[in-house]
Amino acid sequence: MPPDSRRLRFVYFLVAGSGLVNVARAMSLSFLAVKLQQSFGLGPAAIGVLLGTGPLLGAIAAPVAGSLSDRVGRQFMLVLMLTALSLVGMGFAQSVTAFCAAQIVAAVSIAVYEPISRALMSDICPPELRLKYFSWRYMAVNAGWAVGPLIGIAAGAAFGLLFTLAGCIYAAFALALHLVGVPADPKASGSEAAEERVSVLASIRAAARDPRLTFFVGGGTLLIAVYGQWSATLAPYLSTTLEGGVDLFAYLLSINGLVVLVGNLFARRLIEKVGALHAMVLGCILILASELGFLASSGFTGFALFMVLFTIGEILVVPSEYLLVDGICNARNRGSYFGAHSFSTIGNFFGPALGGLMAGTFGGAGMFLTFAAFAAASAVMFTIGTRMPPPRPRTQGAPAVAAIEVSGLSSRLRYA
Repeated sequence: MPPDSRRLRFVYFLVAGSGLVNVARAMSLSFLAVKLQQSFGLGPAAIGVLLGTGPLLGAIAAPVAGSLSDRVGRQFMLVLMLTALSLVGMGFAQSVTAFCAAQIVAAVSIAVYEPISRALMSDICPPELRLKYFSWRYMAVNAGWAVGPLIGIAAGAAFGLLFTLAGCIYAAFALALHLVGVPADPKASGSEAAEERVSVLASIRAAARDPRLTFFVGGGTLLIAVYGQWSATLAPYLSTTLEGGVDLFAYLLSINGLVVLVGNLFARRLIEKVGALHAMVLGCILILASELGFLASSGFTGFALFMVLFTIGEILVVPSEYLLVDGICNARNRGSYFGAHSFSTIGNFFGPALGGLMAGTFGGAGMFLTFAAFAAASAVMFTIGTRMPPPRPRTQGAPAVAAIEVSGLSSRLRYA
């Protein structure tokens, strides 16, 4: 049966809200590396470590938050409010310590929000529509990243009012979410809801025992290290090696978002045609090629061309990864699986930290070659993960694991 009108309207609300809050993120947080470099005089390695600390802590908190959402519901208004307060704090911070503390809180809040939001989307959307709405959400997110950087350039990358305005946008979304209300979970009256609920720790352990998820987390970690915070590594590189590098960086951010808007529909159709795994591998290959292209580029044309290639790879791997994880979980443990998978956001720490270290030690060649190797290794890990069998339940009360084989996911994704 098609979803009722209220659930469908709520999906549209989540998609639109995701776009709005990402305008706020892009017009402020995308310039963190530039601000830390120009306002506080930090080097590439220090910037990478500081910008990676928040995602590192968020990666640790996300599995607990995801499992907890299986028990108490997908409630994330408070997470949005915490993000809002931390952004306002960044706007008023006068020292690098205060600024970085607020940034870490914001990064943790965003990391916790993501798995809960994805699980809620899966709860509301029927399986045959999930790729469509995941793609819409991803398109809305990148629409925000297409518009936000231009606002940041117009206002000034280090202008504190941007962070305050971004916090107000997050607070407005949280208030709207509270007023709209989350639709009743349709599984509440089903047989799965009648099963005994297990503890948060048991849910995390059950998800961690799934070998397929283990490889997906490993592959996702390497991928996120490449694309998750590419702005934190590319911005210092461009600003120090090219004249007008900061402006070029802002244009690349907008190119990234615009290519997503144009190519998202074609990427979704390709995923439906070839399956999530094949699309994932193809995306990894494109990202690898783009990193080598960045290494060989010396001006706007080259960086713009390979940013297009990078973005095409990105719009293939992101929805494919969500679908691969969704294919190995069920309604009872979806929050646990998406939460455990969000541990891969630890790549947001290793990417800037290792990329900054390699750039500081070996220059751009070391950084880009490292990221290219990560993309190749990620394709291998996702391929291995799809070949792994599901785990056997150890106890009667353990959360059920979906019996759907990921290798058969491609047939499920051939939607009309």
